[in-house]
Amino acid sequence: MKQYKCIIFDCDGVLVDTEVTSNQLLVDMANEYGANIDLDYAMKYFKGSHFQHCLNLIKKVVQEPVPESFETDYRSELDRRFKASVQPIDGVKAIIAKLNIPFCVASSGTVEKIRLNLGLVGLLEQFEGKIFSCYTIKKWKPEPDVFLLAAQTMGFQPEDCLVIEDSKLGVMAAKKGGFDVFGYTEHDYYNDLDGLATKTFKTMAELQNMIPL
Repeated sequence: MKQYKCIIFDCDGVLVDTEVTSNQLLVDMANEYGANIDLDYAMKYFKGSHFQHCLNLIKKVVQEPVPESFETDYRSELDRRFKASVQPIDGVKAIIAKLNIPFCVASSGTVEKIRLNLGLVGLLEQFEGKIFSCYTIKKWKPEPDVFLLAAQTMGFQPEDCLVIEDSKLGVMAAKKGGFDVFGYTEHDYYNDLDGLATKTFKTMAELQNMIPL
């Protein structure tokens, strides 16, 4: 087992169980304008992407223009749904509690979204001061910049760090930056991560045996 010095977690789908909620809302709102897409489409094309990328795809499939308020309306409703139902990924809190090496979170979400969700599931304190967002640097996965920023700020080289990701774009970003990356495949419906990630795992219980706790 390689002895990593730092672990970089993605947020949505790795720390917090938000992917279905956020993608289903995009589907529902897009279909109001004639998109005629479903959750399978969203999980294939939206998962791991930042909002503008998703919106650009939606604009290509709708039958009528989406309003300028689409993003504001989406984020407002998403916050409401998260507050009502968001949960941590099963088993991840136990891993965080046992880690004896530095760790942080690097996500395509806004800092506000990351903080909200980590707070709702009781993980914000553990990640306070160690939150890195693509929105801060305006560079998006599959570019590696957010992971490189996280590693540099935490004081490590990419080869010293392990990235934990659940999306194809995230795994591609980590590999492009020179990181080892373990892919969480519980919701990898299209088998995107096998053969792409350094290693894969289906449950957090499996991950406990793959990293230095």
